[in-house]
Amino acid sequence: MAATELSALEFVVWVAAIVGLAGLPAVLSTFSLVQLTVFLIFCLLAISLDLAWGLAGLLSFGQAAFFGIGGYTYAICGINDLPTWCALAASIMAGAATASVIGYATFYGRVSAMFFAVMTLTVTLILLQVIGSTADPRHHIGAAALGGYNGMTNIPSLAVGLTEAPPLGPAGFFWVVGGLLVGILILGRMLMCSSFGRVLVTIRENEQRTELLGYDVRWRKLAIFSLSGGVAGLAGGLFASWGNFVNPEMFSLTQSVQVVIWVLVGGRGSLYGAALGALLVQAMTQYLGEFGTAYTTLALGVVLVVFVLILREGLLPTIGRGVGRLAWR
Repeated sequence: MAATELSALEFVVWVAAIVGLAGLPAVLSTFSLVQLTVFLIFCLLAISLDLAWGLAGLLSFGQAAFFGIGGYTYAICGINDLPTWCALAASIMAGAATASVIGYATFYGRVSAMFFAVMTLTVTLILLQVIGSTADPRHHIGAAALGGYNGMTNIPSLAVGLTEAPPLGPAGFFWVVGGLLVGILILGRMLMCSSFGRVLVTIRENEQRTELLGYDVRWRKLAIFSLSGGVAGLAGGLFASWGNFVNPEMFSLTQSVQVVIWVLVGGRGSLYGAALGALLVQAMTQYLGEFGTAYTTLALGVVLVVFVLILREGLLPTIGRGVGRLAWR
């Protein structure tokens, strides 16, 4: 359940996070810093789903679609010599616009939650097939060849500046990603504690009753889903800049399901849980990947079963409840 008021502890956590992110490049190796950067990008992707699912109850398998669209938008704009910060802004707008189209068709079409989830997954898989079939050199946008399953290479790294500026190094890019993550967490928590956020919580708990109280649930769901798509698009743009490469695997079923697992593991509804789940699952995936992909797939399956059947609220809410019980003894 989402907390509807900001606590003093949250402000302490925010300050600690800012200080920690500022100092980490001084103590981590370049490899560890680069690896942690992509983990933080995945935290943004997990938060994007939690904004829709945890706050308004909108289970979407389309976050991979917005993630991929954001990545490809950044790549296309960057390769066509648009300033990289403009390319990153375009990736946000592309993700938000795609979510808006899907959301308008489903929310104003009164599609049920089940069909909404199926529709978002269908759009993701369609995009996977469409982008995967663009290997022919004729499929290009300006100077950017889409490349099909070979992907797009030579994507420029993020550079901050109105004029030509050198690309950010590992530390600078880490600070940008970390700053965006903390900023979106803070803004997201403020949104959740606002009157708009409280209405979204009532929609999640009982949409029909919310409508009977006189609220138009459709535009509210459309607004939060569009915001969710924009954050996912931002994560996609940052990912393209981080790896200087994108391919259709960004739209894959595996990527779609992983985002849901991250939020399930951490606990939906607080944003912090989604970020924690992404960090823990990706760290486990990286560790087990050293022994083979079969171990990773098996571990993810076991984790999913455990959190669906036993720890249904996720890790962070379970820990919070345990600490609360100890405090009352």
